[in-house]
Amino acid sequence: MKDLNWIKEMYIAHRGLHSKDQSIPENSIPAFKFAVKKNYGIEMDINVLKDGTVIVFHDYNLKRLVGKDINLGELNYNDIKDFKILNTNEKIPTLKEVLDLVDGKVPLLIELKPLGDNMLLCEKFYETIRTYKGKYGIHSFSPNIVRWFKKNHPDIIRGQITEYFRDNPNMKKISKYLMKSMFFNRFTKPDFVNYGIKDLPNKYCDKAYKKGLCIISYASRNQEEFDMVKKHYDNSVFEFFIPKK
Repeated sequence: MKDLNWIKEMYIAHRGLHSKDQSIPENSIPAFKFAVKKNYGIEMDINVLKDGTVIVFHDYNLKRLVGKDINLGELNYNDIKDFKILNTNEKIPTLKEVLDLVDGKVPLLIELKPLGDNMLLCEKFYETIRTYKGKYGIHSFSPNIVRWFKKNHPDIIRGQITEYFRDNPNMKKISKYLMKSMFFNRFTKPDFVNYGIKDLPNKYCDKAYKKGLCIISYASRNQEEFDMVKKHYDNSVFEFFIPKK
């Protein structure tokens, strides 16, 4: 039986405990150290490089966080190992570095970004984490990634991330409907759903929650948002504030 209590009950810091002024960058070693110090769960993002190295980094392109307009899929680890994040001295961490740092002290909620070679990402992620002893779960926007874990490693906690995708003009209406209504859950059987907070509460989550599915959200940025989600569902990943006990 999978233990989802930490996903339902623990405070989980979005991209680590980073700061709004960017002095502690998202998905950085200091953000993860700070979360561990506060005993918060850590939500983080991973991507895979051309050479198969799994790095903890949100975007598929380096422009926003590093200032270089290059896609990660074109690079090897040696190409990026000295890059600094957001005008700080922090480098892009590998998943292995973060696992060694956290070492089971707090649970990890790891988002696999469906932006490049999804199967390479899944395989290299599992290769990196298979001997890790701490609590963790995976989640992704991609039903294909969630399904990969159902098929290959059903013992790993898996979650579906979704929203209404109002800000994505390139996404077809039918795709938006299938995703927001969680149509693919019948095939991927996620253990939880992480729904965009701007689209909560909604009838799709209400129905799934009444049937016993764990529902969390991303990302509360103040106490009011956090409380709203907790009133209707299980939990909310948070950033830029510290939820009250």
